[in-house]
Amino acid sequence: MSIPGVDPSVPPSGTGCVECDENGGWWVHLRRCTQCGHVGCCDNSPEQHGRKHAASSGHTMITSFEPGEDWFYDFSNDNFYESGPALAPPDSHPADQPVPGPKGRVPADWQSKLNA
Repeated sequence: MSIPGVDPSVPPSGTGCVECDENGGWWVHLRRCTQCGHVGCCDNSPEQHGRKHAASSGHTMITSFEPGEDWFYDFSNDNFYESGPALAPPDSHPADQPVPGPKGRVPADWQSKLNA
C-alpha cells in the first residue's frame, strides 16, 4: 500500500519525543513523521510536538509510534488510514517504556495536564 508523504526507508529519530527529551518534558503517546522519521508527542500531550512538527515542516503524515498500532493520519486533510506500508524499524518505542512516559519524568498529576 502506498500513501503520499510516506518514505518507508527513513528510520525514526529515536525512542521518545525529540523535543520533550531535549527539554525534560513528558508525553502521553508518541507519533512518528512518515517523511523524515521525527518522533513527537501526541495531541493529548502537554506540548503536542507531533502536530507542531507537521505545521513547521510541512510533513503532515504521521503514524503511531506505540507498540501494536499501525495506523496513519494526515493532518492536512484529516484522512485516517487503518494501516499503511511497513516502515524502517523500529516501528514503536520500546515495549517496556511506560505510557505516559518516559519513566521518571511524568508528574503525579499528569491527568490534569492533558489536552482534551
